[in-house]
Amino acid sequence: MRLELVDEPGQLLAALKPIAEHGGNLLSVFHERGNITPRGHIPVAVDIECPPDRFDTILEALRENGVNVTRAGAEEFGAEVTVVLVGHLIDTDLSDTLRRLADCANATVADLELSAPAGAGSDEQSSARLRLRAREGETREVLDTVRSVAGEKGIHVIEPMEGGQ
Repeated sequence: MRLELVDEPGQLLAALKPIAEHGGNLLSVFHERGNITPRGHIPVAVDIECPPDRFDTILEALRENGVNVTRAGAEEFGAEVTVVLVGHLIDTDLSDTLRRLADCANATVADLELSAPAGAGSDEQSSARLRLRAREGETREVLDTVRSVAGEKGIHVIEPMEGGQ
């Protein structure tokens, strides 16, 4: 689900608490603090798993707590694919890259491990191990999107070996 949070201390906790209270299990949280929505809020992507009968209860509890839920759906992401990105990840806006992968590939970021030894503005390249969840049978489309977005930004992609998708 996609949420919009006010940029105030405690808002992320307030958004996550109803998920736990109603039996949801957090899979990933992507907090885009560097980005602002048109309403001046912080976008947050939250992936959860829960029994289908609890999903609507969780959504209702979030809304009752004043959390703006901008997108929610009971998508099944049963496949995973892991890639390594190498290049100027920070300078080419890593948040934008991840958002585009999630939006365009209809996948979700399950895990990200970033190594940026020199930081932004450096000639040194950074790398990231990125684990994406996708619908069963759609990992090829996810990889196509990764290649496309990375190509636009001059980022190299190290892909899984055939059969490792």
